[in-house]
Parts: sequence; C-alpha cells; structure tokens
Amino acid sequence: MGKHRRPHILVTGAAGALAQQVISRLKEDCDLVAIDFREQVYLGDDIPSYRIDFNKRVFEDLFRRYEFDGVIHLGRIQSSELTRMRRYNANVLGTQKLLDLSHKYGVHRVVVLSTYHVYGAVAYNPALIDESAPLKSAGLSADLIDSVELENLANIYLWRYPDLNITILRPCNIVGPGVRNSISTLLAGQNAPVLAGFSPMMQFIHIDDMADAIVKTYQKPTRGIFNVAPEDWVAYQHALKLAGCRRIPIPSVPPILPTVILRVLKLRSFPSYLMAFFKYPVVIDGRAFAKEFNFKPKRPLKEIFRFYRDNKEPV
Repeated sequence: MGKHRRPHILVTGAAGALAQQVISRLKEDCDLVAIDFREQVYLGDDIPSYRIDFNKRVFEDLFRRYEFDGVIHLGRIQSSELTRMRRYNANVLGTQKLLDLSHKYGVHRVVVLSTYHVYGAVAYNPALIDESAPLKSAGLSADLIDSVELENLANIYLWRYPDLNITILRPCNIVGPGVRNSISTLLAGQNAPVLAGFSPMMQFIHIDDMADAIVKTYQKPTRGIFNVAPEDWVAYQHALKLAGCRRIPIPSVPPILPTVILRVLKLRSFPSYLMAFFKYPVVIDGRAFAKEFNFKPKRPLKEIFRFYRDNKEPV
C-alpha cells in the first residue's frame, strides 16, 4: 500500500445525527466505514455502512479488511433505548471488544464519546466540575452504571495501551437538529415537566459544535479525558421558557411521586433515572478541552433555543 493513502477511520453510532455530522466533516480527507448496532444507514455510495453487533465475529473481519488507522466511537446506546442487560452488553462488552480489536490491529487513534451524566447529580456537587471529580453516577442509578463502566474501561485501555492514543470526551447536553436524546425531546415538545421548587443550572452544546469538537479531537492525538462544554449556562426552567415550552410543575416529594405522575403522563422524555439532573446542577468545566484543542463553540444559547421555539413538534 502506498505511503500516501488516506486515513481509514471506523465511526460507530452511524444511525445518530452526531455521527452523521462527524462523517460529513471527515469524508473529504478520509476513507470512512460506518457501523451501528441498531440499524444500517445509507451514507452515500462511497461510505460502506454496516449494522453489526460488536460481539460477533464478523466485526473483526472489518478490522482485517479495512486496516483502520483510527476509531471514533460514538455508538453509546442511551439508557432509554434497550433493556438494562442488552444495553450493558452493547455499551460495555461491545466497547471492550472494539478496544481489543483496535489494539490487535494496530489502530493508533481512538476517540470515545462519554457523557457528563457519569458525574452524577447530587446536592453538594461543586460549582464547576473538572475531569478529576469522582464518577458518582454508578452509585446513584443502575441505569447509568453502563455509562460509568464504559468510561472506566476506556480509561484502563488509555493507560494500558498508550499506542492507541485514546481520548475520552464528556460533553454536556448535546442538542439541535436531529438529536434524539431526553433533553432535546423535552425542548422540542409543547409541554415540559419541571420538579416544583427546582431549576438547576444546565449547559447545552449545539450538535454542529460537538461534531467540530470531535473532529478537532481526532486530529490532535492528545490522550486523556476532557469535559466538553461552553462557558455559559442557564437555569433549566428558563431554558424551557426560551424554547417556548409550557412548564408543568410536578411535586418532587415523596420521591416515588414524580415517577408515578410521569408514567401517567406517558413522558418517556423525562426518565426517572435522570430525575436528579432536573433537581441538582451538574455544571462541568470545559476549559481544559477548549485550551488543548483550541475550541470555541460557535452557536450561542440564544440560537439553540430559537431552533426549538421555531420547530415545535405537534402534539
């Protein structure tokens, strides 16, 4: 093979809007292969795309066939998507397989997308949480255990195999066109629940900025763990107002009550395991990432919320 071949990059989570944004930014200069655990996605004739279970043998065939230089792992299954056991298999065992194969086949750059949820939402969180803070989520919610375990696993490989050049990103709430996570679904709706008496500070990053952040990360092989967040934040109830949502106050005591009410209202976008995040602030410090990767988000909060205000989903 010639010395000047284009980089071969595997991108996981191809069914998600974020992965598709990353792919569109990289396809000019790289040969990409896209995979997703959930569905096969058509991304154009020049990008091979597979629906694949990381734990099956055919997954290894891709590493042999395409000789990847890098892996961008955006395929974390969200807590609302599968049963707990299947999610654990996909997120934790699947990631372990991905990292093992990356090591075996000489991949020399890996970017892993995590989430700020790993820090856990508790009343006594510091005002700005940096990367050295303990990951409290596993002790607080069984539904977030796989997120923390995925991180712990990536962290072990980060130190055990320096040649993989692993960078782990912990972004704040990713929002914007095409994003299907809990917070985006809430902002897109006409009505949104709030826990009476609570309005924690929150951070939001536009999907375009997050895609830029991932590409910048890939291009500069600095190993380590980084929060990704803008330097501004907004109270949850004010965010809903700016996004044009009608707020529905829900009593927050006794603890079982919000869960019961939400079930009655059929509000899947407000899952009980995230309840604490609508109570206590989890504000992360993104300065280390901004400095290391020369990153500054381009989309202000005003623009983010205007999108949701102008694109309300019909009830």
